[in-house]
Amino acid sequence: MSPIRCFSAVVLLSALAGCGAGDDYSDLDAYMNEMRLAGPGRIEPTPQFRSYPTFTYNAANLRSPFSPQISIDPAARRRSSSNVKPDPGRVRQYLEGFNIEQFEMVGTLSNATGSFALLRGAGGVHRLKVGDYLGRNDGRIVAINGSQVEVVEIVPDGQGAWLERPRIILLKEHS
Repeated sequence: MSPIRCFSAVVLLSALAGCGAGDDYSDLDAYMNEMRLAGPGRIEPTPQFRSYPTFTYNAANLRSPFSPQISIDPAARRRSSSNVKPDPGRVRQYLEGFNIEQFEMVGTLSNATGSFALLRGAGGVHRLKVGDYLGRNDGRIVAINGSQVEVVEIVPDGQGAWLERPRIILLKEHS
């Protein structure tokens, strides 16, 4: 056996011998006996849950305070409001569940069947054609060109009638 191995063995054995010496756990045994005699501790009850009255937000269908007011002269209101109204029997399209302000035009596609607008919003990029609907105010796409999408929305005029409001979604360059 080499002297280095012999020295290492002696050091290891002396270290292990020191671990077993002095097994005096009397203080720990006394504490454990004291805890056993005391019995289980007292747990405080959980606090009472106070319920609060529910609040229902009812202004979701109203005009956004950040969009401009509609100002139409009374003569135009009389002409347009008599025959303009949303169609309650029409089947709603998916993109009508989102605000029109969140959509941005990112491009166009054209083929033999026509041209389509690519609008980003509502969690993805959507291909739309003239006649498709988007936005919460019955917005219908009326024209698509290379730089913008023209939409006409049907909005209440505040006096029980309906107005057509034109909107333009511009092409967002470098998107």
